[in-house]
Amino acid sequence: MPSKEGHSQSGVSAIRRIEEHISRMPSLPVTVTRVLDICNRSSTSAYDLNRVISLDPVLTGQVLKLINSAYYGLRNRVTSLPRAIIMLGMNTIKNLVISTAVLNILDDRSSVRAFSMEKFWCHCLCSGVAAKWLAAVKGVAVEDQEEYFVGGLLHDLGKIPLNNLFPSEYGEILTTESVGGNDLCRREQEAFGVDHAEIGGIIARKWKLGDVLENCMRYHHETYRSGEQALSTVRIVALADMSAKRSGVFCEGDSPYDGDALDSLSSLCGFSQIDMDDLDETLSEELEKARIFLQLTSAEEAE
Repeated sequence: MPSKEGHSQSGVSAIRRIEEHISRMPSLPVTVTRVLDICNRSSTSAYDLNRVISLDPVLTGQVLKLINSAYYGLRNRVTSLPRAIIMLGMNTIKNLVISTAVLNILDDRSSVRAFSMEKFWCHCLCSGVAAKWLAAVKGVAVEDQEEYFVGGLLHDLGKIPLNNLFPSEYGEILTTESVGGNDLCRREQEAFGVDHAEIGGIIARKWKLGDVLENCMRYHHETYRSGEQALSTVRIVALADMSAKRSGVFCEGDSPYDGDALDSLSSLCGFSQIDMDDLDETLSEELEKARIFLQLTSAEEAE
């Protein structure tokens, strides 16, 4: 958490409320933490993962729904959990588990607050789809591409505590025309003493999501500050965020599409103009497929 020195009294108060709010957030379910622990071990096997998931009927159902969904488009239905785990791969299982838990904890669409949760998740989903597609173009192994998807899906989570705690004040910030760049982060800092990227990093640490996802959530607006190990992923997630805005998929308060910034970052990441144009053409189709993934991780599907 940033230093409180130099913040106004109202900013200090806001930081304390945010700290308390995050501390009260539910921890990730025991099954989720066990899955993450197993997936992070170098000696883990599909059998180890099956032993944990098979004890959770909801998670078992979600894994089987995912492998049999249009997202993968298999001809023959898979009914065996061990086979599904082997086919999906541990990284995909891990990211399904993370997404399911996070969305179920944070996705409260029943209340109208500072911004539309529907638009928020649509932007996050679009960013996740773009990040996965860009990772594939870069030659990232198939089993590792889902981490880019989840990085894009979760990158803006830090906005949710601000949305929940300060609906009026945050709503006013979001409706103020942005001048581009990190203008939203600057206005959040002025009002609350902390911005949504910092809050996202705190949430990632609380839930022990790992260094890569924490860096994506914390540094997607300041990629140069990311740790070296996560830098490539963070840059691609930041580029995916820009690409979603380029496609017109954004949330209230987001900075307007900046073509120069996108061109600069895409060049830095090694993407050509043809790559970026191809992304625009395929994003709509891929977004529809990924909506299935999002539906599978929703509270309604989990019941």
